[in-house]
Amino acid sequence: ELLESSAAPENALKMAAGARVAKSGLLELRCPGERWSRVLLLLGEESLTVSPEKGGAASSGERLLNGGELAAQVPDSLANVRRTVRVVKQDVGGLGISIKGGRENKMPILISKIFKGLAADQTEALYVGDAILSVNNCDLSDATHDEAVQVLKKTGKEVVLEVKYMKEISPFIKNASGGYAGWDSTPPVFLQKQGSPSLSSQDLKEGKSVHLKMCYVSRTFIPSDLEHRYLQICSADGRVVLFLRAKDEATALFWFSTIQTNISALIPMVKEDLKGLLEKDIKHIGWLTEQLPGDEKKNMLALVTEKDLLFYNSLPQNRDAISKPAQCHPLIASRLVHSGPSKGSPLYDTELSFALRSGTQKGIETHLFSVETQQELATWTRVLVDGCHKAAELIQEVITACTWNGKECTLSIHIDNGFTVCTEEPGLNKTILLKQPFEKLRMSSDDGAKMLYLDFGSMEREIQLDLHSCPKTIVFIIHSFLSAKVTRLGLLA
Repeated sequence: ELLESSAAPENALKMAAGARVAKSGLLELRCPGERWSRVLLLLGEESLTVSPEKGGAASSGERLLNGGELAAQVPDSLANVRRTVRVVKQDVGGLGISIKGGRENKMPILISKIFKGLAADQTEALYVGDAILSVNNCDLSDATHDEAVQVLKKTGKEVVLEVKYMKEISPFIKNASGGYAGWDSTPPVFLQKQGSPSLSSQDLKEGKSVHLKMCYVSRTFIPSDLEHRYLQICSADGRVVLFLRAKDEATALFWFSTIQTNISALIPMVKEDLKGLLEKDIKHIGWLTEQLPGDEKKNMLALVTEKDLLFYNSLPQNRDAISKPAQCHPLIASRLVHSGPSKGSPLYDTELSFALRSGTQKGIETHLFSVETQQELATWTRVLVDGCHKAAELIQEVITACTWNGKECTLSIHIDNGFTVCTEEPGLNKTILLKQPFEKLRMSSDDGAKMLYLDFGSMEREIQLDLHSCPKTIVFIIHSFLSAKVTRLGLLA
């Protein structure tokens, strides 16, 4: 069993009323001031409720010493005396301490919290303000904070600590009310500004319920989470952001999978709602994390229709919102150029990523996206490749104005009929100047500004068409038509 059991506070049960509570358990919630508070999670079919742990988060999360004693009550006889303490870890909770200090802070490694009932507390021989001099004979007297954390993490079931109570430093520890409180000695993760806590003090006191409809849940949004114990949960409108921490990676994965399962079960309903607003079928919908310059990231809700890939900052709730996407990329002019493990480019900082290029009148746009799981990556890869081919089959033909040999013409590109350049003069019928099938196209290229070059082999020289604007859109469309035609043959395009 991965979850701790706890009686649900009355207000939390009221908030979850009307929905079957499928799962419940204790996690930690990041609060203002980089504090962490133990909370009860109630997961229903359509909602997620966070409420304070019964008995009050402050009473359980702010105890400094064994049984809640104050540091001032540590016997004076222990001050500056080396002591050896044997700690036997429990199956859950590790050593049950938090640490501060380190060489970079010009301080020894200090015990900043001891959690009641866990291994360190049960020794009745350790105190907040104890400096950890060594761990299993490994000297920590000149260790950095990170070095100390790694040494403590690598310990086995039995840990021998050499400590010395630092009376002169204990007031610093005791007064650090904004300090870190958690499952073990892992240092705090300082989260990005996008994830600043959005819960009010009233929410923290009474609890908060978030509807799961198109919620975003992530385990990869926090790059410094080396132990993979963190969850980010964001409401569909982006107004509620929860950062939760589990006691271990297995528990975090369990909650991620369970919450994601309930969110996925609501997607058919979301698709129907959006279909009514957009008046188009929604082929696929999901959250993507776009990688922006300067290591910034942004969550984007992506919708795939028959012809377009649409991006929104949050779930659109009305016709006006859905008609104004943050980005719109025609599938026929878009190309998946990378999916999966990095090809050695520093642009791709995760294996769960893909790159999308779109040909526009301003040139090529490249967007980098990441997802949460291999299954999501495989799904998006298939959806985008198939969507491009189906859009090409649906659209069939694209026509654009151009100039060839000094004449104003139109260029038609048809998936079956190939390339046609024709001119229409006043009072005269349409005159076809060039007609070639796709099968004779040997090469296509462009100058990135306005010229499109087509080589059909049989001509004395390549055809040079002035498209009056950036040719990248047409170049991408040609590629999409060719790729769709190859797919027709049962070949991999």
